[in-house]
Amino acid sequence: MLGNALLLALRELRRNVMRSFLTMLGIIIGVAAVIILVTLGGGATKQVTEQISSLGSNLMMVVPGKRMGPGQGSSSAPFKLADAEAIEREISGLRAVAPASSAMVTAVLGNENWSSTVTGTTASYFDVLNRRIQEGRIFSQSEARSGVSVCIIGETIRNKLFGGQDPIGNKIRLGNISCEVIGLLAEKGQNTMGQDQDDIVIMPLRTFQRRIAGNEDISLIQVSVKDGISTDKAKVDIGRLMRVRRHLSASEDDNFSVMDLKEISTMLSGTTKVLTGLLGAVAAVSLLVGGIGIMNIMLVSVTERTREIGTRLAIGALEREVLLQFLVEAVVLSCSGGLIGIVLALTVSLGLSSLLQIPFVFNAPIVVVGFVFSGAIGVVFGYFPARKAAQLDPIEALRHE
Repeated sequence: MLGNALLLALRELRRNVMRSFLTMLGIIIGVAAVIILVTLGGGATKQVTEQISSLGSNLMMVVPGKRMGPGQGSSSAPFKLADAEAIEREISGLRAVAPASSAMVTAVLGNENWSSTVTGTTASYFDVLNRRIQEGRIFSQSEARSGVSVCIIGETIRNKLFGGQDPIGNKIRLGNISCEVIGLLAEKGQNTMGQDQDDIVIMPLRTFQRRIAGNEDISLIQVSVKDGISTDKAKVDIGRLMRVRRHLSASEDDNFSVMDLKEISTMLSGTTKVLTGLLGAVAAVSLLVGGIGIMNIMLVSVTERTREIGTRLAIGALEREVLLQFLVEAVVLSCSGGLIGIVLALTVSLGLSSLLQIPFVFNAPIVVVGFVFSGAIGVVFGYFPARKAAQLDPIEALRHE
């Protein structure tokens, strides 16, 4: 009986191909939208995790104030170099400590200029953040101590100022100082916040403080913990040390933040997942719209085929057989739309992932859920028209014009 109902449903759909497609369109768009948004959201989450992991699983950042980022709170005193030295000296289990301060400065070479971030730091910076030198070298300890005007630039700076030329040994002007380029950083691309990690100039901290900042403030201390050492313990130890150095009493709140990279990764991934869920829920509304469209078309079909239904009932067809026939038609419509939506969604997701430069993550559960949900829409919204068809009076149906 089910097979016969399926054949009748397919025959009816073939007889009205355009109407059937337009009816399925709501389901196609709904299923495709849900899968595309969830797939892209999964790719974005994976990209966030991978980019943060590339910095090292044992990285922590110590910043003044209570907000995330390298800036300081409005009422929080900045760090000093002695604070970073104290962390390196008194906290056990650390691999490297890199104090840093940054400012936006215009880099100039001949007629070319580019506004970029200049960061003053120590040689430990490259070890802490896993930044490699593609060409040239990092600054030596003697250069760092004496505050020599040397710098290392990122790939973006090289492209903006030097084009395809080798920058090593050339001098660029940073604000009011002339600085010799001694190294070129390996390309790293954008970070999770969309910032270009290659749009940077790195110089010795003492040079930055004397020649650019004009003070001895430190806006960020980056700490790398040795493998096998608990970052939670290091975080607690650093917090205690900084409270002592900043002369905070037991009743006073911290005026600094110690952020574990794992916490940042969890927070960003959680935010991405929540946004993906919300967008997916909004897209799922179009599935309901598609279901209403199916119900409307099935009601029209019942009206158009009233005499056919009356004839079947008059020659002995049972109500449940008529009910099954129209219910199967509705389910075939919705499931066909679901399958087309899945193919469309995966194709579009591949293209958008490539365009947005995020990983394509195939999410099998959401594909299965999308298909099952499309079938459920057919059952729910097809039942009322099918029930109406099954309950027609054969005599009245045969009289219908």
